[in-house]
Amino acid sequence: MTRLRRLSTTFAGALLVLVGMLTVPAGAAEAAEAGASDTAAAAAAPNFKAPYPCGQRWTYSHHSAEVRRALDFVRADGGTTNGTPALASAAGTATRHSQPSGAGNYISIDHGGGWTTYYFHLGSYSVASGQFVNQGQQIGTTGSSGNSSGPHLHYEQLLNGVGQNIVINGGGLPYPGSYNQSFLTSDNGCGGGGGTPFTTWGTGVSVRADARLNAAVITRLAGPTSVHVLCQKQGDTVNAEGYSNNWWSKLRDQGGFISNIYIDHPAAQLPGVPIC
Repeated sequence: MTRLRRLSTTFAGALLVLVGMLTVPAGAAEAAEAGASDTAAAAAAPNFKAPYPCGQRWTYSHHSAEVRRALDFVRADGGTTNGTPALASAAGTATRHSQPSGAGNYISIDHGGGWTTYYFHLGSYSVASGQFVNQGQQIGTTGSSGNSSGPHLHYEQLLNGVGQNIVINGGGLPYPGSYNQSFLTSDNGCGGGGGTPFTTWGTGVSVRADARLNAAVITRLAGPTSVHVLCQKQGDTVNAEGYSNNWWSKLRDQGGFISNIYIDHPAAQLPGVPIC
């Protein structure tokens, strides 16, 4: 009888231990659920692209005094940082902000799923608050508004309000302590969409690698052609058919530049087209 009671007691104890092993404390279960939720949100991040125009090469740095996990970008391809378009790195709803003593003129974009991007120190806004913007759409111009030592684009990616290490095209960027250590060439707005439609005129028009008459010829337009202009910039002056112009257009599908003389539009500088 004593032996049976001892066995019963041993069995009951073992059963309690087993139940204890299978029971997860409520707090641990909630933490596990929250962790799984954060992982799912991170996995659903947009495919962020560089926040500046197609083909441009910029360098960037991170300063320990910066808020969150920001990177500051400046041009490194010979172009001027000040006035260069700032582009939406992913689609979402834009909001305009102003903080004269800090971020200056800036825009936040809500991409959904808890993801937000910030663009600080803008020289001007190009969209209204509450406006939906597409990836690659101009949202402002790079500047030095607010507490800034010079023109640059301060850029952040946040998940649920928490700064994240910046990822572009699915790859994480390094965090150098100064400029000219790391570089990033943008593919934001390149091909597959974007650009302002125009029609060219003339025959045998050269599409060049840059806005220079001695730049390599990429292709030639046999006759009037429908094109999409991504951006425009000043370069060599071209004279043709009694016209003179030093503005050039970057063509989306041909991957090079043509003189604005050959764009069928009366303005030397095309309206509504950003500066490269």
